[in-house]
Amino acid sequence: MLSRLLKEHQAKQNERKELQEKRRREAITAATCLTEALVDHLNVGPGEQLSGRRWHSCVAQAYMNQRKLDHEVKTLQVQAAQFAKQTGQWIGMVENFNQALKEIGDVENWARSIELDMRTIATALEYVYKGQLQSAPS
Repeated sequence: MLSRLLKEHQAKQNERKELQEKRRREAITAATCLTEALVDHLNVGPGEQLSGRRWHSCVAQAYMNQRKLDHEVKTLQVQAAQFAKQTGQWIGMVENFNQALKEIGDVENWARSIELDMRTIATALEYVYKGQLQSAPS
């Protein structure tokens, strides 16, 4: 009984493998057809025939386009790096400016505090002076 089950299992496994292999071949064939159709569509206009000379021209054009794109990418990378550097410098300048404003605010507060202290002292001296004048013998 066990050997019969094993044989049935192996037979089903073989069927599945064959089916899977058949589907794989069909998928490869379909993908190849699709790729060829896409390449043909890109290389020629609708209704045109693909000649050897035209195909080479299209490949050369694609190569030139790729080279241009590569050059543009490199240029863009350089410009992006420069912009990032410039932005970093601007951020540093803004931070320095903010720090300077804070320091000015600190100095302004310090000056107000000193001015208030000086007024208090002046008022006290004035009060003392008036008190001396009133208590002095005439």
